[in-house]
Amino acid sequence: MGLLDRVERGIEKAVRGVFSTGSRARVEPVEIASKLRRELDNKSLTIAAGRTLAPNVFDVLLSVQDFTRAQEWGTPLAEELCDVVIQHVRSQGYTLQGPVRISFRQDETQREGHFEITSSTEKSGGAPAPAPRNNLPAAPGREPSRLQPVLDIGGQRYSLNAPSVILGRSSEADILVEDTGVSRKHLEIRSEGGFVRAVDLGSTNGSYVNGHKLDGSTELVDGSTITMGRTKIIFRLLNVPPNSSDPGGRA
Repeated sequence: MGLLDRVERGIEKAVRGVFSTGSRARVEPVEIASKLRRELDNKSLTIAAGRTLAPNVFDVLLSVQDFTRAQEWGTPLAEELCDVVIQHVRSQGYTLQGPVRISFRQDETQREGHFEITSSTEKSGGAPAPAPRNNLPAAPGREPSRLQPVLDIGGQRYSLNAPSVILGRSSEADILVEDTGVSRKHLEIRSEGGFVRAVDLGSTNGSYVNGHKLDGSTELVDGSTITMGRTKIIFRLLNVPPNSSDPGGRA
C-alpha cells in the first residue's frame, strides 16, 4: 500500500503528524495529490484531434514550516505523487512529452498550511533545469507505461505493430485465420493517431463487433470482441513498462 493510500484511509497517523506537528494549519499529501490533478486539467492543451498535451514537470511551493516537514518524506512522497499524475493522465487520455518529475521547493511567500504548484512541459531527453535553492531532490523521472494493442485468438496473442494488419483465410493475410466461414481477406485492423479501428473488407459472411454487424469500420476499445465466422477475437490494450519487449508475437 502506497503512502497516499495510507494517508487517505487514515491508517498511517505518522504521515499526518509530519504535516501537522505544532500547528493546526497543515499541508497534507492528499491535498497535494488533489491539486496536481487540477493542475493537469487546467494546464492541458489540445494540440490535435484526439491529442491533449499535459505538463510533466511540477514544483510544489511550500512555506518554510511545511517544507521542513516535507523533508521527512522527500523523494518517496514525490515518487508516490508521480504515480498520481501518471494515473490521472491515463484516465483522462492526456499525452506526455517526457517523464513525470515532481520536486518540493521552499517559498518564503507561502503561509503555513498553504502551497502552490507550478508546472511545465519538458520533452524526453531534454536537459533538466538547474535545481533552485531550497529545493528537495526531485523524484527520478517516471515514464508512464505504454499501451500495446493485441489480438487474442484462441489463446494465441498477436501484437499489432503495424498501421495495417489483415486477417483472413489467405496465406497472404498478416494473421491467418483457419475458419471456412472467414473470407480470404476478411478484416483489417488499422492503427492511426492513437486509435485502433476494425474495417470489414467486404467479407462474405460479415464481421461483428460486440454482437453488432460491422458496417464499414468501428473503433475498438479494450475488451472489444470481434466475431468472424466461428472465430472469436478479443482486442486488448496491455500495459507495457518502458524499454520492455512486446507482450505478444506477430504471425
